[in-house]
Amino acid sequence: MPDQKPNSEAQVPDSIVIIPTYNEKENIERLLNKVFSLEHDFHVLIIDDGSPDGTAQIVKRIQIDYPDRLFIEERAGKQGLGTAYIHGFKWAIAHQYDYIFEMDADFSHNPDDLIRLRQACVDGADVAVGSRYVKGVNVVNWPMSRVLMSYFASVYVRFITGIDIQDATAGFKCYKRKVLETVQLDKIQFVGYAFQIEMKYTAIKHGFKVVEVPIIFTDRTVGTSKMSTRIFREAFFGVIQMRINAIFRKYPEG
Repeated sequence: MPDQKPNSEAQVPDSIVIIPTYNEKENIERLLNKVFSLEHDFHVLIIDDGSPDGTAQIVKRIQIDYPDRLFIEERAGKQGLGTAYIHGFKWAIAHQYDYIFEMDADFSHNPDDLIRLRQACVDGADVAVGSRYVKGVNVVNWPMSRVLMSYFASVYVRFITGIDIQDATAGFKCYKRKVLETVQLDKIQFVGYAFQIEMKYTAIKHGFKVVEVPIIFTDRTVGTSKMSTRIFREAFFGVIQMRINAIFRKYPEG
């Protein structure tokens, strides 16, 4: 589809929220209306991987009400979370947004926290991470087995990589544009949990300041989780591979 651009006659705000979607028809309209109700003027870019449930059609209908704030890129089939975000990062860089966000479509990330993540970057962070574990364990509606798996995954990441991030697998983040311009996006290898770890690890290796902002994470109440054992397996072995690769890679200061 042709490239979409914000209306050149309108003032382009500084922030865009990238939301990958696959079968999120139960959530997407409520989520978008909530983001657009916030006091800051956020734009939203949906990256839809051919949702058969009609998610993209819902987004296009909502675009009629928000023609200068809502954009959609459609891709053929499920290509992975990491590739969706990298597609969105490149789009956001090309359109010169200063603050570029990752957020899930299922309300596990509270849209109100977008304000706090942005403010953390305004106040000096290069990457602000919405952290479930920086102040205890702040997770709602997850079974204990999944809480423990997620928590100890971050412990494992800290042990292997040496990075001081309490929530290494967090997927709710704000980047300053210069981080994504510096990180070589085409060299990012992973697509699931390991993608989130790799982006944090690479940013830190480039010398960027990563700050954790405490959030409350609430598991989805409608729709289907995209988590799988394959994604966890990728993260487990991917962390070791990242650490080995770092020995032979140079990371110029950002």
